[in-house]
Amino acid sequence: MAKTILLLLTLLFFLHGVDSSPPHACDASNPTTKLFQFCRTDLSVNRRARDIVSRLTVDEKISQLVNSAPGIPRLGVPAYQWWSEALHGVADVGPTPGIRFNGTVKAATSFPQVILSAASFDSYLWFRIAQVIGKEARGVYNAGQAKGMTFWAPNINIFRDPRWGRGQETPGEDPTVTGAYAVAYVRGLQGDSFDGKKTLSGHLQASACCKHFTAYDLDRWKGITRYVFNAQVSLADLAETYQPPFKKCIEEGKASGIMCAYNRVNGIPSCADPNLLTRTARGLWHFNGYITSDCDAVSIIYDDQGYAKAPEDAVADVLKAGMDVNCGSYLQKHTKSALQQKKVSETDINRALINLFSVRIRLGLFNGDPTKLTYGNISPNDVCSPSHQALALEAARNGIVLLKNSLKLLPLSKRSSGVSLAVIGPNAHVAKTLLGNYAGPPCKNVTPLDAIRRYVRNAVYHKGCDSVACSNAAVEQAVAIARNAERVVLVMGLDQTQEKEDFDRVDLSLPGKQRELIISVAKAAKRPVVLVLICGGPVDVSFAKDNDNIGSIVWAGYPGEAGGVALAEILFGDHNPGGRLPVTWYPQSFVNVKMTDMRMRSSSSGYPGRTYRFYKGPKVFEFGHGLSYTTYSYQFKTLPQNTLYLNQSKPQTNSDSLRYALVSEMGKESCETAKTKVSVVVENQGEMAGKHPVLVFARHERGGGEDGTRAEKQLVGFKSVVLRNGERGEVEFEVGVCEHLSRANEVGVMVVEEGKYFLTVGNSELPLTVNV
Repeated sequence: MAKTILLLLTLLFFLHGVDSSPPHACDASNPTTKLFQFCRTDLSVNRRARDIVSRLTVDEKISQLVNSAPGIPRLGVPAYQWWSEALHGVADVGPTPGIRFNGTVKAATSFPQVILSAASFDSYLWFRIAQVIGKEARGVYNAGQAKGMTFWAPNINIFRDPRWGRGQETPGEDPTVTGAYAVAYVRGLQGDSFDGKKTLSGHLQASACCKHFTAYDLDRWKGITRYVFNAQVSLADLAETYQPPFKKCIEEGKASGIMCAYNRVNGIPSCADPNLLTRTARGLWHFNGYITSDCDAVSIIYDDQGYAKAPEDAVADVLKAGMDVNCGSYLQKHTKSALQQKKVSETDINRALINLFSVRIRLGLFNGDPTKLTYGNISPNDVCSPSHQALALEAARNGIVLLKNSLKLLPLSKRSSGVSLAVIGPNAHVAKTLLGNYAGPPCKNVTPLDAIRRYVRNAVYHKGCDSVACSNAAVEQAVAIARNAERVVLVMGLDQTQEKEDFDRVDLSLPGKQRELIISVAKAAKRPVVLVLICGGPVDVSFAKDNDNIGSIVWAGYPGEAGGVALAEILFGDHNPGGRLPVTWYPQSFVNVKMTDMRMRSSSSGYPGRTYRFYKGPKVFEFGHGLSYTTYSYQFKTLPQNTLYLNQSKPQTNSDSLRYALVSEMGKESCETAKTKVSVVVENQGEMAGKHPVLVFARHERGGGEDGTRAEKQLVGFKSVVLRNGERGEVEFEVGVCEHLSRANEVGVMVVEEGKYFLTVGNSELPLTVNV
């Protein structure tokens, strides 16, 4: 009888308590709470998670292996949704979103799409953005509008190919930048400090998930989909390009989640690869968290890839590889039969569940009423707060890149209020386009046209094209408007109909008749025009770069809810642009390279290579390119030591007759010794104050070599400096031989070669000798 009463009390609490407060377990008012070890906050997370799992029936265990995990009423455990999104702001994305904007909270701060935030080259800015996203996530949760606190971001795949529809979601093409972004985002979202030294013993603010593990950067190109694509990746490229961001995300960021990708890597599905998930992530990198599949990535192992011979084999493959939760329903449908066929054991299931419940415990969801705990004071009023919206504006300002500014056409004068202005283009007056993909409802909507009209009230607007696809262009009408205006701003580019998840481009040119419209308007205008490009991926605008009638080109990415305001501020000189491209902009001819070719390095057979590190071919704009309304000069200060010794007793020799040392054999102490600090003096020699990212590269005296073995150059570090006109500042970088001057050999082992290296910033360079 007593057991029946306890069960009824638990059911009543479960049914009524969840709707009135954020979903959680172990509330003190629940009479059964004291019976459960998993509710004891004085015990370790692992012990508490094991206690929960030990109390579950087999059917209950299997029910928890999917993203929409049902509640367990008899234990007072609420339902949980593992799938929530927060790529550049808390979002209600997905068929069963973990976030809802149907209550007190109607919107969340929408920051610039990641590719534009990356253009700021400012790690602390990235951290602050993620801090806000994590805080707003808690605010939504505390308002009772979240079913989970695990967010499937950041996307830290390398933007390897300019046609990739999801490149907009990433920090760009460089592993150093991408790794730094991963660390900053994870620390900010999860509630860590910027330096990673905060103790998160209380609990996580929110849970970050680094995706998509690994070598994933093709969605749907010429009939080849991510679901069946087998990425053939060399060990060298894995070690040097594709894996480093994930390693940093785990080791330095301490991410509590990883998502394995749809594609196969060298024949093995990512979610079924024990070497990837268990030996590398958990073993070598000491990952502590849960691993989710991408959505339906388990089903395709059998249904599409034919890797598994039966559904039960697919279940066994992923669970034994180390995956913990399936986005989808495949494990819910087939795990029991896999268990009955002894293809998996209950131990395999328990391992996954312990990882899953451990993360929920670390989020504080098994510690009682969350509004009375850490982060419990974050309210709906903190979502879309003025300070958060101000940060969105700051991020957009600092990311927008000035690509061309002939004859100093920009900034436009604010004093000539009587001068007419024409704003032409399909992206000029569509607020949604500014957000990019994986966006929730923003706090505000201000289009570029709206923002420009704050400066020029009577600005004339014409769409120019029927849509961004521009199959129909009103060239004659646009030309007539341009002829009658003193100044013309064209707002062109792409949107989510041209590049997005599950849709790659086949072309690098602007769509449809956009080019015709731009050239015609520029030719008709009284003076050179301004071209603004709103897009995630690079476009070939060589025709505009080389056209004297087009005086300025601005890349605004997808700048988020405050992007229209930031763009107008830059056009009219209220902000000095300082963004720099985080990706190479290739010419249209690059489409002759197969998107399926994963090689980074160039080859003698005519393959040009990829990204600024290895690409040997013409460029529209280089990685790191970005102009300003002022001029900066750089000068290296003399190194305290310009020769570094590796002190290897048994150095080896490569095919170039260069001696080299294996980084793995040097050890931490030797790598620490082989470091030096270098200072760069930066001077603002122009007339306008500005924030300027300083990028330092390194290159070997022998360059990339004929076979492209080495990178042509490699980013060592980046820091921003804010300088008034005429002001000088000093920026210090630490250069480590093991981290910054090493490369991967053909078997994926990191080596350091002897010889002279050159550190470069702008046109200044400094020699550094490495002796083995």
